[in-house]
Amino acid sequence: MPADNTSPETLQITKRDIEFEFPADMRRWHPDGLHVTHFYNALSLFFPEGESFFIDAVRHYKDRVRAPELAEEVKGFLGQEAMHSREHRRYNRALTEAGLPAKALEDRLVKHLDLVRSQVSPAEALAITIALEHFTAIMAHVVLSDDRILQGADPRMAAIWRWHAIEETEHKAVAYDVYRVAVGEGLGAYLRRVRVMLLTTVTFWAHVFLYHFALIRSEGALTDVRGWWRLFRFLWIKPGGMWRMWRMWLEYFRPDFHPWQHDNHEYVDAWKATYADNGVVPA
Repeated sequence: MPADNTSPETLQITKRDIEFEFPADMRRWHPDGLHVTHFYNALSLFFPEGESFFIDAVRHYKDRVRAPELAEEVKGFLGQEAMHSREHRRYNRALTEAGLPAKALEDRLVKHLDLVRSQVSPAEALAITIALEHFTAIMAHVVLSDDRILQGADPRMAAIWRWHAIEETEHKAVAYDVYRVAVGEGLGAYLRRVRVMLLTTVTFWAHVFLYHFALIRSEGALTDVRGWWRLFRFLWIKPGGMWRMWRMWLEYFRPDFHPWQHDNHEYVDAWKATYADNGVVPA
């Protein structure tokens, strides 16, 4: 792991203008069925507006970034997040076209984030961003490090989730490094990011499961005990990615934490090599 809390020297954060195709069946594109599929679909509902929130939070402090390397990384971060927002808007539109209440749920999120924006300072908005960027980074690691997560999924959906995971890994430290520059690295900055992480964890996962619940309810599958069991087994038993995710979540609370202390850029390198060779996003 990098001893000096910096990004790997070979890392380049590149904006990739990639458009994805979506299957006609947005309800069961994952082999573990409806409930697992809608867990991922619920996550997608957060990305367009969430990524816009991240962009605004980082861009607010852009002028304070003096180091050329970090300034270039910020540029890449903003470009990647813009592409994520665009592609997940298309993803969510496909959910709406499939008859799912995606638009109504997105509208609820817009109102929630507008309320958040009106109540928090720029420093708190950036603290929220680095908290959620830590979640996306550790979720990305679980997806990239365990082929069972997307094994048997529709290759078009596997491709968009792996692409997103790769880019979240590439830029996982950018907002955090901007926070270190703009807010600081002292006790106050540490206590702010820890407090905000605790609040954000509760709020984010409450919304994820409420949105997931809404999608399942729209399918008339709330009483599908087998479906709920398959979701529980998928998340907590086999492959059980939640256990690994929460262990990595705890690392955030170390005073000396930095995202690249967990150096997993080999997944980025492997994905980039495959993409370069084929010109096709790996599924």
